Amino acid sequence: MTETFTGTTTLTAPPGLKGLVVAETSIGSVRGEAGFYHYRQYDAVEVARHHTLEAAAALLIDGALPDGPAESAFRAELATGRCLDAATVAALQAIAPLVGSPLGGLRAAVSLLVGDTPTLDLTPAERREQALRVAAATPTVLAALHRLAGGQAPLAADPGLSHAADYVRMVTGAIPPPRLARAVETYLVLTADHGFNASTFTTRVITSTGAGVGAALAGGVGALSGPLHGGAPSRVLDMLDEIGEPAATEGWARAQLEAGRPIMGFGHAVYRADDPRSVLLKDVALGLGGDLVNRAVEIEERMLAVLKAWKPEARLVTNVEFYAAVVLHLAGLPQEMFTPTFTTSRMIGWVAHLLEQAADNKIMRPSSRYVGPPVPRLSITGPEA
Repeated sequence: MTETFTGTTTLTAPPGLKGLVVAETSIGSVRGEAGFYHYRQYDAVEVARHHTLEAAAALLIDGALPDGPAESAFRAELATGRCLDAATVAALQAIAPLVGSPLGGLRAAVSLLVGDTPTLDLTPAERREQALRVAAATPTVLAALHRLAGGQAPLAADPGLSHAADYVRMVTGAIPPPRLARAVETYLVLTADHGFNASTFTTRVITSTGAGVGAALAGGVGALSGPLHGGAPSRVLDMLDEIGEPAATEGWARAQLEAGRPIMGFGHAVYRADDPRSVLLKDVALGLGGDLVNRAVEIEERMLAVLKAWKPEARLVTNVEFYAAVVLHLAGLPQEMFTPTFTTSRMIGWVAHLLEQAADNKIMRPSSRYVGPPVPRLSITGPEA
């Protein structure tokens, strides 16, 4: 729909901007009808299946899937960036009692890491250096805030570990077995980027103003903290606990639906075919095995049957959060760190989009349609005849 106002033609976007193209990107996209998404020119699921998080991050941020030496160099950059200086650790100790969650603390910590110099005043190399510093330090900051909230001393980063394994170690206090480290890494690769979601869009909007790297990435964190965007995995685990035995699924689900309450882990704003992230994470969960996995698989089957009967015209699929909850739990991560773990991953995607936006920038300035009380008619006085 278009309309003309004061000589300017405007377009009316659908609610939530759904389906509206607002920018061009070479980072990746989501094809919901086909159940497919990609990082650059690569199938994202295949990247997650066969590559490390460091390789995926290099692909998203620098534009190419690295070979061995290039991947080692990028891994070294991340490993160095994970290490926090004493002043930053002291600041986190001061922040921790004042925030309600690690994400709240991360928003404050981001500016400590890189300052407030506008992206407009930074060279491309300086922007990359600052943005990569935030992506590298994010797991260390989140793990430190979590431990401080529990009365434990934060753990220093171990540059000898992978980004994923070191994150799990800094949260739990123990180096994870390789199969659990790889399970978490697969999740992190799968969720590093996913189109113009709310937090990615927020990051690009703030970047478009020329604001600093810290401001833009803190905005992404703020958007992700909303339960409709990044908060579902922990709620999925609560749901599995509430249901208990799979035989109780149908009754539990109908009670939720009749009350108008959402069922976490099912349905997606974009996917109408299977969510490919969920498909791979289910394989990962099955590889880990155990009672929780067995219950989750049966509950999923029963839940999908209920949803199909409830809304036969809709295509409600299992989304990434369902098996993410299972995998993260089996890896030893506490529920309150599920969304922060997602943030550790998605920060990489935000960095890629920040750098792309800043490289060819135009401020994002959409319009709105006024629907309030009538306003006085404007009196426009022209030159005398």
